[in-house]
Amino acid sequence: MVYSASAVAQYQSASGPTAYLVRQSIFVVIGLGVCYFIASVNIEKCRNQYVLSGFGLLVLVALVFVKVAGKAVNGAQGWIVLGPISIQPAEVCKLFLIMFLANFFDNYLRYPKMFQGSIKWFPGTIVMLMFLLILVQPDLGGAAINLAIAGVIFLSARVPWRRAVTILTGVVLVAIFGMPWLSQLALKVIHGYKAARFIGYLNPFGSASGAGSQLVNSYYAISNGGLFGKGLGNSIQKMGYLPEPNTDFILAVIAEELGLIAVILILTGLAIIVCRCVQTGARATTPYDTMVCYGTATFILVEASFNIGAVCGVMPITGVTLPFISYGGSSMVVLCAALGLVLNVSRRQRRQRMMAKQKKAVTENG
Repeated sequence: MVYSASAVAQYQSASGPTAYLVRQSIFVVIGLGVCYFIASVNIEKCRNQYVLSGFGLLVLVALVFVKVAGKAVNGAQGWIVLGPISIQPAEVCKLFLIMFLANFFDNYLRYPKMFQGSIKWFPGTIVMLMFLLILVQPDLGGAAINLAIAGVIFLSARVPWRRAVTILTGVVLVAIFGMPWLSQLALKVIHGYKAARFIGYLNPFGSASGAGSQLVNSYYAISNGGLFGKGLGNSIQKMGYLPEPNTDFILAVIAEELGLIAVILILTGLAIIVCRCVQTGARATTPYDTMVCYGTATFILVEASFNIGAVCGVMPITGVTLPFISYGGSSMVVLCAALGLVLNVSRRQRRQRMMAKQKKAVTENG
């Protein structure tokens, strides 16, 4: 779908129509490699104090650097360009927060006497610092997702899994149903390109030739597709009408070419991944494993909700990608790394169950 959505726009470019296809294929291979490595490694290496400190310092430096000398795309100065590679620090920050907060609260719950005084405020300070650095890019979507991940991990430090599911659902519902009011409030303090996105969300057809054109053309794409779509490669709206058809609006292109049924299958797949992350977290025997799984579930759920909501007009367009589907190297590799952490938890759970069965069999056989 990345190839189908981008080939027409890239046809006359110097890189050629297959440029995004080749790049995304490379990102997927790298992502799978990272996922396999993290799933197989001793989890204590991911929790090493020096590894986490170095990772956090690198993310902070990158967030500062990107504001000073980063590349601006669609009004947000959020990319560091290293030759042919573009890195989005706001994406990497999501992985760091999952690893750092899970490790901090696990240690806090095990050794509460070691975390007295001002050190208790350390994780909140780090979260707010990174949140503000992402917000000033400005990247409202990335900032909101990072804050949601941190919020759920903060709450799940002492929360059973049923309540964690309620929290996840509540975060999404509040974001969706509170968005019209929040958008009106945002217009009073935000100006320029970001304000236009809120105007387009609140009244798309009233500004169809301006700020609302993205959402209106997304509606047209979804409407044109019907149940079964117009056929792979036959989207009309990707022919210059939809901006970023291979990233922000790839779901609209999928709806137009493959139809509503294909969209439902994709969303069902994402829902299964989120539910399995929550289930794995609920079965975990340590707070660290639980929080890693809940944080990853929040990451995927909130990011998918923001993208789907923007495409359907339920939420403002914030430039958030659709997990595992949209074009983007930073997003793909970070998502795969987060899933690698969950698979690491699942692998150790499976090993524990096998050892318990073997021990039971030996006991029964005398």
